[in-house]
Amino acid sequence: MDHVYAALARVPLFGDVQREVVKLDRLGGALTNTCYKVTTGNSAYVLRLAGEDTSDFIDRTAEEHNARVAAGAGVNAEVVYFDARDGTMVTRFIEGVSMNAGNGFGSDPGAPVRAARALGRVHRLGRVFRSRFDAFDAIDGYLDLLRGQWAPPEGYHEVGRKARVVRRALKASPATLVPCHNDPWPGNLLDADGRLYLIDWEYSGMNDPVWDLADLSVEAGFGPRQDRAMMEAYHAAVPSPAHYARLEVYKAMSDLHWSIWGFVQHAKGNPTEDFWSYGLERLARARARMVSADFSRYLSMVRDSGRPRATKRAYRLEPGKRKPVRTVPENG
Repeated sequence: MDHVYAALARVPLFGDVQREVVKLDRLGGALTNTCYKVTTGNSAYVLRLAGEDTSDFIDRTAEEHNARVAAGAGVNAEVVYFDARDGTMVTRFIEGVSMNAGNGFGSDPGAPVRAARALGRVHRLGRVFRSRFDAFDAIDGYLDLLRGQWAPPEGYHEVGRKARVVRRALKASPATLVPCHNDPWPGNLLDADGRLYLIDWEYSGMNDPVWDLADLSVEAGFGPRQDRAMMEAYHAAVPSPAHYARLEVYKAMSDLHWSIWGFVQHAKGNPTEDFWSYGLERLARARARMVSADFSRYLSMVRDSGRPRATKRAYRLEPGKRKPVRTVPENG
């Protein structure tokens, strides 16, 4: 534990605190980082030690900025200390229950609604995040890290081709970028007496807000009823078929993105999980979504939602004229 105490010693808050009065408890749930609950007297904090080589694909300077902005908005734990050089971070400890514990979302019918509203608070912050998250660019970056270190598994190239089609469809229908968490799996949501906090802002950045909703749905294992509750709460209305189509398209990309991320963890020798099997499972799920009978229809709806609607024109027949005369376009 010497390295943990050494990390604490760098934090001004703990610089003069004697080791004997500090209680450390290892926190579970993290896949790439190591976290400890740090208790001194009546105060509790969380020390996050970043995983080895994680800064190869995480912008720590942007993470610090975004995490502090989210904390200021009341959707993240207060950031007490952050060292962007190695990702060491200390936050206030939130007394709550991870939504990944027990049945998580399955035991609380209202949880999808509260999660959607929490994400909505983030998305309404304005253009305040300093980084950009794009799943396609992230995948390209992971593949650069994997170059020469892996043999793509069976089915990868087929999914890659379909992903390029998805990318073109989304490019034809660009979204307004907003601050997004980008990794809202249930382990990153804490329920504190009914209030949800989002923690771990490593992948945060400006993005299409539907990514957050799709990623939450995939990671929490939502079914159609939970998707509907989430979407209606988020939009405060009945979403259009095009909204649901975009959600389904991003679900496939969520599985593909985290599949390649898993292969990177395997290549780096991360021992916390069998990441090769994890990557294969997510890849298979991405493929299953992309080859489903409805996926082409979803893509068409996404593409069409970005096209300007044809202008309809009203006509009247002037007295004594045989041909109609255009009067007013549809939009006035």
